[in-house]
Amino acid sequence: MTKTKTMTKNMTKTMAKTMAKNMARTGATNPLATNPLSTNPLSTNPMSGDGRLKIALQKSGRLSEMSVGLLEKAGISLTKSRDQLLCRAHNFPLDVFLVRDDDIPAFLATNVCQVGILGQNALLEKQALFAEKYAALEEVMALGFGRCRLSIATPTSFEYRSVDSLNGKTIATSYRGLLEAYLRDKGVEADIVTMEGAVEVAPRTHLADAICDLVSTGNTLISNGLQEQDVILQSQAVLIKNNNMDSELQEIYEKILSRIRAVLRADNSRYIMLNSPIDSLDAIKAVLPGSASPTVMPLQGREDMVAVHAVCEEEVFWTTMEELHRNGANSILVVPIEKMLD
Repeated sequence: MTKTKTMTKNMTKTMAKTMAKNMARTGATNPLATNPLSTNPLSTNPMSGDGRLKIALQKSGRLSEMSVGLLEKAGISLTKSRDQLLCRAHNFPLDVFLVRDDDIPAFLATNVCQVGILGQNALLEKQALFAEKYAALEEVMALGFGRCRLSIATPTSFEYRSVDSLNGKTIATSYRGLLEAYLRDKGVEADIVTMEGAVEVAPRTHLADAICDLVSTGNTLISNGLQEQDVILQSQAVLIKNNNMDSELQEIYEKILSRIRAVLRADNSRYIMLNSPIDSLDAIKAVLPGSASPTVMPLQGREDMVAVHAVCEEEVFWTTMEELHRNGANSILVVPIEKMLD
């Protein structure tokens, strides 16, 4: 039995136990109890055909919180608990699977789920290691959170001039596929030690000369006497999908995709209201960030002033407000946008 089949069977057992426990409370029938999830053709998934889209999310951590928050902002109301693998939305035909981030591509490749949210680094690593199996997974859009970078770091005492300095050295990493591709592209030959965690301690324990690991703030590197050298990949959370949706699921997918896009656009936009002298209107419109056609309305009792309302799709900083004020604007109000749909 292959490793992939074993992993899928283990996931199925976990799913069956969790669903049986939850359905026992409601008296519902567990479809996995009588018809276990097949590891063969994708079309034999017994959970398909129920008219509900399946999405896989990371089960814990900051990325999980942000992903669930994104769905909630999109109007998806979930019933969830810490020990659940499967959460159902009660106001939208969507089921959410909470799994390990590096298992999400497998959930989509086997059509247990049709959509997923994960770090771009996790997707690209799977595609680097198992190109044929995961090639069909499509990155739909970047989500703007969970930002980090995959970087090479060395001890501060290591004399590093360029990636060529790693020729003949040993590098510890949890991202063997991406690191191999990068070294191959740069023409560097080095030994790679694969580690599942605590990669930053490898140089200190003489397991490796350098590391390749995810970096967010860089504080972990500093505390372990390491210095960031080259960035291999800039990563963030992405929405991915497979190509196994029927017309019914495709329609549900298009709806949730539209909602997510609207949420992201609203998050990155601000609604600005101000009063402007008519003489300064062109100058003020030029200052408004990301707004091509603001709404201009007359002010009652004022022939020389107008009200300007605009949706700005760029961050509005204090400097922007101060420049608007210098150009004659007053009563400037900047408010966040909760929902926005074209």
